[in-house]
Amino acid sequence: MYLVVFRNRKRAGLDAADYARDATRMAQLAQGQPGYLSFKSYTAEDGEVVAISEWADEASAHGWGRQAEHALVQAKGRAGYYAQYTLFGCAEPRVHRFTTEDE
Repeated sequence: MYLVVFRNRKRAGLDAADYARDATRMAQLAQGQPGYLSFKSYTAEDGEVVAISEWADEASAHGWGRQAEHALVQAKGRAGYYAQYTLFGCAEPRVHRFTTEDE
């Protein structure tokens, strides 16, 4: 598994409808990419967003990063959506699981 964590803060005054359209399209497109496993996004009280995607392997995650339509939206994000972001990639995350007997 390859884990990608994308921490970001949006720009004040961004076009929220345009951002939502792009985000929805990127979620749909990512799901069809080889090696895609999952995606979740969380917004903190201070407005920071943490998005986590899981990929089968590093090559799959990098392939998504280079996908043509995604690359265009990444550039659009730097130009108009994000005030700042940090991207973390982890090739061999330690995974610990727990499930109660009730679940």
